[in-house]
Amino acid sequence: MLETLVTIELPVGESYQLKRHRFTPTDESLNHGKRISIVSGTHGDEVEGIYVITMLAEWLKVNSDKVRGTIDLYPSLNSLGIDSITRTVPFYQVDLNRIFPGNARDTFPNQMAFGIVEAIKGSDIAIDIHASNIFLRELPQVRIAATYAESLVPLAKKLNMDFIWVHDAITVLEATLAHSLNSLGTRTLVVEYGVGMRLTPSYGQQLLTGILNLMASEGILAMDTLPVREPCYSDHGKVYYINAPAAGIFVPAMDHCQLVHAEQLIGHIHDPYGVHDPVPCLTPGRGVLFTLREYPIVYEGSLIARIFDDQTGVCQ
Repeated sequence: MLETLVTIELPVGESYQLKRHRFTPTDESLNHGKRISIVSGTHGDEVEGIYVITMLAEWLKVNSDKVRGTIDLYPSLNSLGIDSITRTVPFYQVDLNRIFPGNARDTFPNQMAFGIVEAIKGSDIAIDIHASNIFLRELPQVRIAATYAESLVPLAKKLNMDFIWVHDAITVLEATLAHSLNSLGTRTLVVEYGVGMRLTPSYGQQLLTGILNLMASEGILAMDTLPVREPCYSDHGKVYYINAPAAGIFVPAMDHCQLVHAEQLIGHIHDPYGVHDPVPCLTPGRGVLFTLREYPIVYEGSLIARIFDDQTGVCQ
């Protein structure tokens, strides 16, 4: 059932609408009472999650007899940003994922944020799907605030992702949708993979399998659980950040998602004027290259790559 939950009037006769597609059991007596919300499109330049939700909706239409709970799909939280291919909320230039939980009596972006939280809160589980921005390509991963690791890591392991990254960037996390929902009792996982403004179909299929497996394991779908990957887990290793030592054009020397060794060449930064020799970028340690620069223009300090040094050998 397609529903419009929030309508906010805008100038020139336009309006913002928050819509969801809800699936419930064809026989309500089979409803086990659990609710899961799967959302994407918080940033208008991220379309990876829209693709996954599209595939999931198509699967649920064909397999409606397997539904045993409430499944809410929100493919485009920031529909105005998606329409204009804008990462932020258009005109206001506000990052929607930095103003949650919002306020019903504040600016338009804050009203959006408030309406979104009101719609999703009360779910037993939420999955917030993101792509990277246009600058970086990410390995399929779940990002979890350390505060909620105990309750979220067991769920994350069912999502068929390659990497679970537990981190402490609390100054940023407090204003995100995931933090707001977790603080309200809705266990919320943040999934990130791919690159902005692009689709990575293989990663989307990987996550779709994981979502189906999670819902099967939670009794939301009446089906056997599916085989999923054993993810690397960041509490068992160190994450290295590699930043550009100079400005120029970054040309990678390896592909994304590789095992690397210390002092291995990731790529070169070339001087567009040809005055200086290319500057090599080397790995500070061994591990899995899970983030790699996609957009070639860099300035000194720009993030080029992230490497997870797995201490357990799981990633090998």
